[in-house]
Amino acid sequence: MRLPADTWRAAAREHRARVDALIGDYLHARQSGATHPVIDFLFTYYPYRPASLQRWHPGFGVVLGDGDAGADSHAAPRGYERVAGGVTASRAYLHKRASTIAYTSELLSATASRTPRLGCFGLHEWAMVYREGDARRHSAPLRLGAVGTDAVVESMSLQCTHYDAFRFFTEPAVGRNALELTRESQIDREQPGCLHASMDLYRLTAKLMPLVDSNLLLRSFELAYAAREIDMRASPYDLREYGYAPIPIETAAGRADYVRAQSAVAERAAVVRQALLDRVTGLAQALTDPEVTAW
Repeated sequence: MRLPADTWRAAAREHRARVDALIGDYLHARQSGATHPVIDFLFTYYPYRPASLQRWHPGFGVVLGDGDAGADSHAAPRGYERVAGGVTASRAYLHKRASTIAYTSELLSATASRTPRLGCFGLHEWAMVYREGDARRHSAPLRLGAVGTDAVVESMSLQCTHYDAFRFFTEPAVGRNALELTRESQIDREQPGCLHASMDLYRLTAKLMPLVDSNLLLRSFELAYAAREIDMRASPYDLREYGYAPIPIETAAGRADYVRAQSAVAERAAVVRQALLDRVTGLAQALTDPEVTAW
């Protein structure tokens, strides 16, 4: 498939505008040296820079046609090659990412096959500061103080299923979790109700760029943005200074609110997960058949 220059440039401008509408104010503040305990995570924990998010890609199998200035602006980023009449994501790069494609397919399929579990109440963030006293992972203060935070952890069972949250638990919190989680068991444990599994769809999509289209990347980022907000509102931190009203999971009403929000994120994530799985399936087919494009 070949896109004329005016078509793909319009798509690129529209994509940039969508990104700027979502995080433009944040990026402006960041340029002035401001930090943000909620949004920064999306660009530090996930190693995909704002400039990369702003850049539009059509995905594997699409040639960006030359125009007056050519498609050379897309020839430089990793994964592209020049072909007759334009540039495109290269088949060589597709083969370089073969192991990532296989792993992503396995993880997504396994996660989607399970029933969402909605009983964790976001306690993973509390477990990361359990019995740490005044030490904390963010600059924001603990909403209930250190003693109150510890009491919440001790009043409920830890039900975390996501290894990349579990690995940040304090040592006293590790033994309180219902499951012993390891990197090797991640595919066996990941489940679609987990907020972090939903957020990680952005990481999985970003790792496959530019083989995957930027529309899906932005959808996965928007999902991660929403999930991160819920995650931090339910955390032990007081983030009202930043405009985030707490979800007080130490109360029955707060836990009910959390489950409703978690369920809504999981429903959105199911759609994005299936879309990414469809793209990955297409890429896997293209690996073995040079006549097949991803979708």
